[in-house]
This record gives sequence, structure tokens and C-alpha cells, in this order.
Amino acid sequence: MKKIVLAIVTLLAMNITVAQTLDELKAEKASKKDSITAIQGRVDAIQGKINAIPGWKKGAFGTIGASLSGFNNWYAKGAPNSSAGNIGITTNAFANLIQPKFFWRNSLNINLGWVKIDDKDIDTDDDSFRSATDVFNITSLYGQKLSDKFAISTLGEYRTTIIDNFNDPGYLDIGVGATWTPITDLVVVIHPLNYNFVFSSGESVFESSLGAKIVADYTRQLGKVNFKTNLSLFQSYKSADYSNWTWTNSFGYTFWKGIGLGFEFGLRNNKQEALNYAIGDDLADPTPTFDSIDNDLQTYWLFGLNYSF
Repeated sequence: MKKIVLAIVTLLAMNITVAQTLDELKAEKASKKDSITAIQGRVDAIQGKINAIPGWKKGAFGTIGASLSGFNNWYAKGAPNSSAGNIGITTNAFANLIQPKFFWRNSLNINLGWVKIDDKDIDTDDDSFRSATDVFNITSLYGQKLSDKFAISTLGEYRTTIIDNFNDPGYLDIGVGATWTPITDLVVVIHPLNYNFVFSSGESVFESSLGAKIVADYTRQLGKVNFKTNLSLFQSYKSADYSNWTWTNSFGYTFWKGIGLGFEFGLRNNKQEALNYAIGDDLADPTPTFDSIDNDLQTYWLFGLNYSF
């Protein structure tokens, strides 16, 4: 009996010791996390001071995503003998000149994608790569500083597609107003006087108009993580049908010599593009109008390998 009691006491003592050791390790881990957080805070503060130093600041990162597949006599598929492929490339680059009395910020976003599906049992099908995603956007913002956070500014922004229909349509925004930079990496542009030029060939539904332009851009690098989000909005004074907005988001995580994983997704609302697409549908009857079409939200996304410069 004494041996059993002794064994129980020994086990309880061991459990208490293990529990104390576990609590001590958790406490030590928590203190280390606090130390890491404090160190990261100091690093971010130093990086903020570096970013605020006058001169050119440049950077770029991009993502490549690809998948290829082939099937032979795979009867579970509707096309048992076929091949498919999907390739996507994104690039985000910036070149910013920051001076005590003015700034000049420039950025470029490109997202190109191709897809193919080849049914080997049909000789007449299209077995080439066709464009899937096609985004080209370049902006240039100049500002004369009134204070550290506010400036009188002018913005030029051009966006189009470049694979299939370059500049058809193409959008060029030119306007003046104010820019607010509440923190180092956030830029908010508010231009109440902006003209939205729309370029297209032949008879089309696209029309240029005067309106207000709002752009919000946040670009940040935190250690191995690159992040960029950009919202570009045009509100037409002529008609809401001519208004549009685009929101893109890019993430990149570097794990080895600039190589990592990247993810990008974009949202867009553009009623002129929706109407132009609906009119191009041969089955549309009667002829679509701004009032009759469904202006669905446009989206795209890409996931793949990422490279950071």
C-alpha cells in the first residue's frame, strides 16, 4: 500500500513539475514575442525615416502563374483526348521622387493571362493560347506640397488592354485637385476637376466626360512581404452610366533569394464596357441599352510564383 501511495505522490510531483515547466516555457515564449514585436516596431520606424529621405524610391515585384495538363483516352472527360494550359503574369513597379517641397509618384500595373483548351478529336477547334486577363495601368502624380500631409496636385492615369484591343477602349484621366498623405505609404488623391478621355474605334457606346477622380494607393514592404492595394474611381458629372472604378490588390511573400509566392485579385465596375460587350453578343435581341443590361461586377485573380526586385 505504501508503495502505491508513494508512486501516486511521485506521479503528482512529476505532473506539477511538468506543468510548472510548461508554464515557464509559455511565459518565456510570450516575452520573446514581445521582444520581437518591439524590435519589429523599431525596424519599421527606421524604415519610415529611410522612406522619408528626399530622393528617388524605386521598386518592383511580380507574379507568374502557370498550369499545363494533357489527357489521352481519359473517357471520364467529355473530351478524352485533350490538352489545356493557363499562363498568367503580373508586374507592379513604382518610381517615386520625394523632395521637401514637391513629389512625383509613378506606378505601373500589368496583368496578362493566356488560356488554351485543345480537343485533339476535333481538327477545327482553336488550339492556340487566347487572352484571358488583360490589364495595363500607368499613373503619374505630381504634387506641390502645402504641408507634410497635403499638396496641390495633378494626375495623369492611362489604362487599357494590350493583347487584343490596345486602346480600344483606352481611358486617360487628367485632372487637378489635392493629395493627402496621412502616412508614408498611403496616398489619397481627390481631384474634383478631372476629364475622362475614352478612346475607341468606329461606332461605339464609349463617351468621354467631365467628372471627379479619386485614387487611394497603399504600397508597403514588411520584411519578406510585399503588399499593394489601389483603388481608382471616376465619377462622371454627365451621367452615372459613364462612371467607373477599379480596385486591384497584390501580395507577395519572398522565401528564397527574391523568389516566393504571389497572389493578385482585381475588381472592376464599368457600365460602358458591360454595354459594349452586350451589344457584341449576336444573340442579343432587342439591342441592349444602359437601362436594360446587367452591369455585373468584373473580377480576376492570379496565384503563382513571385519575384521581388
